[in-house]
Amino acid sequence: MTFWKSTYDLPGRWTRQVPHMFHAQSMPSVYVELVNSPYPVHVELGLLARAGESMKNAGISGPRIAVISDETVARLHAGTLMASLEAAGFLPTLHTVTPGEASKSMTQAETLCREMIRSGHDRKSFVVALGGGVVGDLAGFVASIFLRGIPFVQVPTTIVAQVDSSVGGKTGVNVGEGKNLLGTFHQPLLVLIDPETLCTLPDREFCEGFAEAIKHALIRDSSMLEALEAFNPSNRDVPPDLIARNIAIKARVVEADPHEKKDIRALLNFGHTIGHGIEASVPYGQMLHGEAISLGIRAALFLSERHANLSPTDTAKVIRLLEKYHLPLVLSSDITTARVMEKLARDKKFSAGAIRFVVLDSLGSAKVVDTVTAENLREAIEHLRTDPTDYAITV
Repeated sequence: MTFWKSTYDLPGRWTRQVPHMFHAQSMPSVYVELVNSPYPVHVELGLLARAGESMKNAGISGPRIAVISDETVARLHAGTLMASLEAAGFLPTLHTVTPGEASKSMTQAETLCREMIRSGHDRKSFVVALGGGVVGDLAGFVASIFLRGIPFVQVPTTIVAQVDSSVGGKTGVNVGEGKNLLGTFHQPLLVLIDPETLCTLPDREFCEGFAEAIKHALIRDSSMLEALEAFNPSNRDVPPDLIARNIAIKARVVEADPHEKKDIRALLNFGHTIGHGIEASVPYGQMLHGEAISLGIRAALFLSERHANLSPTDTAKVIRLLEKYHLPLVLSSDITTARVMEKLARDKKFSAGAIRFVVLDSLGSAKVVDTVTAENLREAIEHLRTDPTDYAITV
């Protein structure tokens, strides 16, 4: 395989032109260069069936591996993964949870840890997260606390997880007061992405993931908007290079701010402050993450026009792209503004009670501002109740 050191800089574009570390057969790969915990991300069609070999080549010896998945993904893909791990000499056990955000809880994390203990896992064991963002967050959290921390590998199977959440080391569970309020930073040893797994996603779950890809383009690579405009969401053949391009953007930001202590990593939260508030305002699972982020992006565009002079023409372009991927743009009247404000007030992205909000001054250029007030947030939420076709501007 060929590892490519992504030369995406801040700001700049992702390219794949600097060979790095290993050589064998080619695949789009990105190397996340963290000082204490670097790791590769491989993207290749059919990689799930070769996961065991890839892990062995990466130096993972095990032999005991706890595969954590949800019941739906396990039914579709666990057989292929388990056979691959066994063929490579590993001793995997499978542990499943109910699909959906409700499984991201301390209770479920404890249940998985106890299952792993009963299955004989120890400090030399590894966790493999097989699934979408929920499974990745939960399995990574379990790995970070099991016997005070064991390594884990991400094998993401959704668009959200493949282009975003599988990289960066954020793990966590939800509580009644909000999403991801309990968690750790625990970087994976390896990320293995097989775009073929996307073929099994229902239409709604497939499309919602592109909200994160659109976000990446908006904050750091406006040229990727053209690739997203060209792609037909009814076509499940997502180009591996498009996934790798997203990962490269995420990797560069994570490298610059691995523990979210600077404004750099906060840029990845574009659309997420209000989006998370909306997502937490309904029962977990009722609204998909990407659907809430789509609404959050529209609200952030509204605030970007007012606090960073973003062009309404640029806003219109993004609105049409979100529509292309069948993402929601209008907030239901059932979700009150007061409820959303209550939830986002507890958002961990607020610093010492201050509102640090990510806006765009142009497509591909994001920054954090402190000029957004609580009243501005209310206005943005109310804006989501208006007809998005008001932005039907020709560009």
